[in-house]
Amino acid sequence: MFRTCVQNAARNEAGCGDGRADRGADACADVAVIGGGMAGMATALRLQAAGLSTIVLEAHGHAGGCAGYYRKRGFSFDVGATTLVDFGPGGVGGELLDGVGIPPLDAQELPGYQAHLPDRRITLHRDQAAWHAERLRTLGDSERHRAFWDLLDRLAHTFWRASRAGVRLPIRGPADALHDLRAVGWSGLPYARHLNRTLGDALREHGLRTDAALVGLLAMLVEDTVHTGVDDAPLINAALGVTIRGAGLSRHNGGMHGFWRVLVGRYRELGGTLRTACRVTQVQGWPGAYQLTTRQGDFRARRIVCAVPAATTATICAALPVAARLRRYLERDADALGGAAVVFLGVPESEVTGQELTHHQLLQSYDRPLGDGNNMFVSVSASGDILSAPPGHRAVMISTHTDLADWRDLDPAAYEQRKKETGEQLLARARRAYPRLGERAVFARTGTPRSYERFGFRPEGAVGGVRQRLANTNQHAVPHDLGGPGLWLVGDSTWPGLGTVACVLGSRIVAEGLLKERGRAG
Repeated sequence: MFRTCVQNAARNEAGCGDGRADRGADACADVAVIGGGMAGMATALRLQAAGLSTIVLEAHGHAGGCAGYYRKRGFSFDVGATTLVDFGPGGVGGELLDGVGIPPLDAQELPGYQAHLPDRRITLHRDQAAWHAERLRTLGDSERHRAFWDLLDRLAHTFWRASRAGVRLPIRGPADALHDLRAVGWSGLPYARHLNRTLGDALREHGLRTDAALVGLLAMLVEDTVHTGVDDAPLINAALGVTIRGAGLSRHNGGMHGFWRVLVGRYRELGGTLRTACRVTQVQGWPGAYQLTTRQGDFRARRIVCAVPAATTATICAALPVAARLRRYLERDADALGGAAVVFLGVPESEVTGQELTHHQLLQSYDRPLGDGNNMFVSVSASGDILSAPPGHRAVMISTHTDLADWRDLDPAAYEQRKKETGEQLLARARRAYPRLGERAVFARTGTPRSYERFGFRPEGAVGGVRQRLANTNQHAVPHDLGGPGLWLVGDSTWPGLGTVACVLGSRIVAEGLLKERGRAG
């Protein structure tokens, strides 16, 4: 049946309508993108700029997903990502902006942030020379330390360059292998041997696995970037995660709200259609003739991009082959999902003054597992950013990872108690960076996995894709083309995983694949 559908694709394309995306539910778009988060909107922008008609169907009230925001009482809070990575000229994000005609962003380049360990503070500088000196001064200047950092630096240099060249994983055939060889370059090819090693392996090789401060800092950084510990984190992925400051961190004026105003505005200028509060409940059909069911009516499209979690794709595409193909990945990764808890504060500016840096990461104990307040991130809007907070005030986000199981099956009273205790704990610990934080807050709210499930439509509130391990990432990641011709997957459930830069890179792979597929069909 599926083969017959593929063979009939050209005929179906001709019968799908004129493809104008502004005709509403009766029109047939070239591509329907399910999910208006970073990966979905970036993919739609690329395709729309390339001349295809696209429609984005987003379940929430506005675009953003886990890189989104919400507004309350004059404040705009980032609900997940608080910074943009590599959006400068030549970066992964910069390539997106250039490709779709968006000028340089109105964003503040962050010089770095401060890590608060149990027994010391470390400034994670963006400037490489300053960071090199700081890490040796605060974490050790032995020959072993220098050799270890040299390895991470060489891996990061090689694979940031490859990422900007559009490296593709998992490799699905000779064309992908040749493309990746060009992206990595002959000089970087020897580093591919590290694909089967973990960060813990590298620490042990250099005799540093028991160095509490070094391991503590690395553990914080890789939990936030690959969502796992040092002994499970794939070495190459960890090297990239540890060095995101060098790739360039920035915060848009107005936070993610300001960023999304720019992206959505440009998408609409290009003729794209964004339907919000439009949750897709079922996808049926075949390449050239898909039908998407929503409460706003049925939509038709020649091709589909699922930019939602893999579990959601399997549910809404239950009648399509992709659901069965996803099953083994979902079963494999069932224990590799995690959630987040976040405190949102609107505070007088006086509570956060006196700090040169606006972003802080805090570790309470070297001996306790990470998450639930032991490793938390504090982000503060910039002074004068009146899109993020009313004059004289600042928006503050305090976030930590949490296990989904700890929030599951709680009755209403137990849930409210846990939510209250979590909020109080995060605020108390954030006062290591800002001693007066929250004393005169004009707004305070705590988000939990249930919040992400209710407002972000993330199954069970899981965020950020899977905890990356050797067995489920890179060559073992969920492929973007798993759905077969006409149905592509993108987002944090696919390679390369979570984060703004990862989702933008995924959008590039999928847009290029779709355009090639359309060229072959047409």
